[in-house]
Amino acid sequence: MSQLAATSTVTAGYAQKVTEDLAVTRSEQERVRAELARLQDELRQLEEGEQVLVKMQVVLGGPGKSAAGSGKDSKKASVPAARNGKAAAARKKVPGKAKPSKKASTKEAAGKAAPAKGAGEETWAALAGSYLVGQSEPKSAAEVAAALTEAHPQRKVQATVVRNSLEQGVARGLLERSKQGRSVYYTPVTAATPTSETSASAQ
Repeated sequence: MSQLAATSTVTAGYAQKVTEDLAVTRSEQERVRAELARLQDELRQLEEGEQVLVKMQVVLGGPGKSAAGSGKDSKKASVPAARNGKAAAARKKVPGKAKPSKKASTKEAAGKAAPAKGAGEETWAALAGSYLVGQSEPKSAAEVAAALTEAHPQRKVQATVVRNSLEQGVARGLLERSKQGRSVYYTPVTAATPTSETSASAQ
């Protein structure tokens, strides 16, 4: 009888220990899931930021374009001089074949990065800047895109293009970027700032 009671006590102890370990395991799973969700969200934001920066780099003719150009130059350098001479002579004989300029290539890249606007229409950068000037508080790229969609229903508003335009405004010193938590907000640079600095330096 006493042996049966001892066995029951041991079994109850093991059962309690298993219950406690199971609770700890489930709690740890919840913590890992929450951490995984946070990391996935952070990765998504970083990927979106990378896409914006890459498009801006293409529009502004950054290192990505230079690297592509250097690759083409090295490929040309590997061609024998005699072959290059023959190709140059052949090009001279062909009438009406003009070599595309770098300026035209830059314009073509800029046209691919942003949707074309109609004649007389303001650029997205100008529209976004005008909207922010009339606001009393910072606005995110999504809020600016939503406002422009409502104000210009005849034009196709893309959030990525609006975000690129805002970043271009920051690069030109027309807008200021501020971060609150994981969100990025934009405000126009007030014209009073340089004046106040000048008066302060004069004093």
